[in-house]
Amino acid sequence: MNLQKDLLDFIGQYLQAANETVSTAESVTSGFLQFSFSQIKDASQIFKGGITAYTLEEKVKLLQVDEKEAHECNCVSQHISDTMAIQVTKLFNTEWGVAVTGYATPVEESEFKLFAYFSLAYKNQVVLSQKIELNSRKESVSAQFCYSEFIMECLKLEMDKRMSSDEKLN
Repeated sequence: MNLQKDLLDFIGQYLQAANETVSTAESVTSGFLQFSFSQIKDASQIFKGGITAYTLEEKVKLLQVDEKEAHECNCVSQHISDTMAIQVTKLFNTEWGVAVTGYATPVEESEFKLFAYFSLAYKNQVVLSQKIELNSRKESVSAQFCYSEFIMECLKLEMDKRMSSDEKLN
């Protein structure tokens, strides 16, 4: 598994140029996103940190996820992901928040399917929120890597859109 250097370079350069920072709230990816951001040149200037909240209790306590809702969906829903993304920006005081929750192994609660919900927040507002579905035969570490890489690609696209709209304003 190899992270795309050009993808990480773009994200790092964008954040540096915009004087912005990013933080992560992860569950299913177990720190892969945090690891990815740490590989960016001068990471400490743009990546403030992340949290891996693997259990319902930690999501409720640290990320203000609604406990009743979390119980109803096993902590895996678009709204849970949206909440995690916004709360992590507040927790770390960052412009960007990246969150993901889902399944890396097929289990009964997921109807034996692999999927995750992820959200990107920018300045306390969700700007992208999607579901990712994978082949249920994929090994868990591969699923975690696929989720992480896809999310990083989506972050790049959101940043690219912001650059384009900023250029139009100037």
